[in-house]
Amino acid sequence: MDRERFIAEIEACSGMMYRVAWSILRNDADCEDALQEAALKAWEKRARLREERYFRTWVTRILINACYDTQRKRRRTVPLDEIPEQAAASAPDPALAMALGALPDKLRLPLVLCYSEGMSYEEAAAALRIPVSTLRGRIHRGKDQLRKELDAE
Repeated sequence: MDRERFIAEIEACSGMMYRVAWSILRNDADCEDALQEAALKAWEKRARLREERYFRTWVTRILINACYDTQRKRRRTVPLDEIPEQAAASAPDPALAMALGALPDKLRLPLVLCYSEGMSYEEAAAALRIPVSTLRGRIHRGKDQLRKELDAE
């Protein structure tokens, strides 16, 4: 993959990548750091990408790993008042955003990848390195927990 093609692919995925990073880190500065780290790692390892059509899935997996690395380094919580306006404004339903934020990563990420980012189950499962059947189960459990959270309000 040449430099121009790589840059175009990263730019095409940048919005999706930010939202995925935000769903894990919930801090603008950490998201930006993870995005930069993921782009750098993807550039350095671009020869390992076997098929360019899977670039989006491949770079999402790199980003998720970068986010988890950042989480391990920081190990802190983000107070609600630190959530940036753009993230709150992009959520059509604040109650849904709060309920989604309360889910554990393993249930939240499949929902974000499939419903917010429009990935197919196969793409999301590949990005998360889990079988499609496991992804479906996590989506089902995530939806159930969201319903309980939203009904409790």
